Amino acid sequence: MKLAVRHVTRYGFDTPVRRLVQSLRLWPSQFEGQTVLDWTVDTGSAIDGAGFRDGAGDWTQTASLRGPVEVQEITVTGTVETRDLAGVLRGHRERVPPSAYLTATRSTAGTAELRALAADALEGMDGATVLDRAHALCRTVNEAIEFVPNETEPHTTAAEALAGGQGVCQDHTHVLIALAHAVDIPARYVTGYLMSTEDSVGAEASHAWAELWVDGLGWVGFDAANACCPNDAYIRLGSGFDAGDAAPIRGVVDGAATETLDVSVGVVDGARQSQSQSGGGQEQSQSSDGASQSQRQQ
Repeated sequence: MKLAVRHVTRYGFDTPVRRLVQSLRLWPSQFEGQTVLDWTVDTGSAIDGAGFRDGAGDWTQTASLRGPVEVQEITVTGTVETRDLAGVLRGHRERVPPSAYLTATRSTAGTAELRALAADALEGMDGATVLDRAHALCRTVNEAIEFVPNETEPHTTAAEALAGGQGVCQDHTHVLIALAHAVDIPARYVTGYLMSTEDSVGAEASHAWAELWVDGLGWVGFDAANACCPNDAYIRLGSGFDAGDAAPIRGVVDGAATETLDVSVGVVDGARQSQSQSGGGQEQSQSSDGASQSQRQQ
């Protein structure tokens, strides 16, 4: 499938800041499941800095803007040809060992409640494969947390999301990672895009899912918000220990100001788009006062 993306992020400051430095992880991953046909990251008047591929295989580039800065807009456009590999991250080159992703963060820290949920999910599966156990954990998270936007905050932890029983894909992913850690399965947070369908949730903004390590297969994606493995409707950008670590945009502001964030994301079938510019995609704008320089995945 050919997926066409347009992703616009606009930061505004009520008081001009002296300088803005951002770390951008907005380029699609290199693996057998996706081929970039064209891709542009436009940072406006910012100065592009050094770029590098990190140990997890993700491309990162810096951008800086000298003030006074009142508005910074980043526009991502491009087309990616995707293949359905049943969630398997085949052909992705990285140097970080899977065992590193048994490390918990504040967002994915285990609690008695999370460990109990993991045990319940795997009850009677003592002889099951890691893959089957991973699927069971994914289904359990989908059932435990209802997808409801605006019920959690960017810094909501896995334990808090489980207690509330509601959240967005960021919360589903944090909880799934915590459950995987509870049963010694390496797991990490993944950011990207999802083309909206009638049945999908969380596709109106940048999306998130987890990857769990399965011996013999490697990293396998699990989207707990949709109770499935990523297919050719997904574009993978990058990974990390949690949402903050994997954020597509992170930044540092030199100056005291209240920040607002507006995001619009459109992912459409590129083949249909070439026939009609009005086909297939949905866009959503988000605003938040005092937002941080890292985006929240819906």
